[in-house]
Amino acid sequence: MSKDKNIGLLILAAMVFLALLAGCGPADEPTATTVPSGGDGQPALGTAQVDSIEIVILESFPVQIHVLARGHLPDSCTTIDQITEEQDGDTFRVTITTARPEGEVCAQVLTPFEENIPLDVYGLAAGTYTVDVNGVSGTFTLDIDNVPQEG
Repeated sequence: MSKDKNIGLLILAAMVFLALLAGCGPADEPTATTVPSGGDGQPALGTAQVDSIEIVILESFPVQIHVLARGHLPDSCTTIDQITEEQDGDTFRVTITTARPEGEVCAQVLTPFEENIPLDVYGLAAGTYTVDVNGVSGTFTLDIDNVPQEG
């Protein structure tokens, strides 16, 4: 074969290789998108997706109870905005809200989060209580009233 023919075949092989390589990008590569706004330059507010909760009873007296909430945010721009707790009888309702800035370009990747949330259980009577964090529930039991014993 002549030298020119070898160079031509080498160039052709390189072009085929590059064409194949260009079509083989990772399938799970995040895409970027512009986040919709809440209007008037305000961030868009939402509720965090909670996947699981773990209720942790600390070995102390009075007893301390923490809820470990795990979940994910829908993109790289969304952040935890606020965590609120409300007690209604024997049920604790915890709400985790999110915020996304207006007009940001965000990678569309699920972003995991973990929040440790102390519950206000001082003074609770003995009994079984339910904890609901954005629709995911669990229970804990106090065997005795959660107040210091005098004596």
